[in-house]
Amino acid sequence: MIHRRGLWFDGLLIALAMGLANVAQAHSASDAYLTLTVESPSASDPVARTVVHGQWDIALRDLDFVLKLDANGDGKISWGELRRRQQAVSDYAYAHILFMGDGRACRIEPTRQAVDNHADGAYAALFFELACSGATKRLTLDYSLFFSIDPSHRGILMLRSGEKVATAVLSPANTKLDLGL
Repeated sequence: MIHRRGLWFDGLLIALAMGLANVAQAHSASDAYLTLTVESPSASDPVARTVVHGQWDIALRDLDFVLKLDANGDGKISWGELRRRQQAVSDYAYAHILFMGDGRACRIEPTRQAVDNHADGAYAALFFELACSGATKRLTLDYSLFFSIDPSHRGILMLRSGEKVATAVLSPANTKLDLGL
């Protein structure tokens, strides 16, 4: 025996499925991308230090949620709105990351900010250098960006040191990494 559903019921199921698909597409995961590039010191220079260049791309939509970057409320973050809040972006971001070189604190020296476009939208690109004392062999990273407000946030790390490339995912369950340079 075949049961016939009414057309209205089929239409309701289709509309519900389309609505759920739109909701799923509307929310992008909260990700940030951290790239560290290591320049090893010269073996012949006894006072040389290891230089680490960093680029940290943080989604503007995530920063807007915390810092209210969209000053005029039009749903778009203009370059002017972002530029006026650059210090707030730096202060917030760098308060959520810590580096230790061979057990000693490294100083983060911001160099500039820009906007970088990824497939899922615009990102604030924070460029910096790490000032660690001496020739650093191990770098410890402690990362906590957005974890207190969004446990689904992930930090995607790429470390380049000479010919070697390493990657890792930072999450609330994995906030600290010990990296050999």
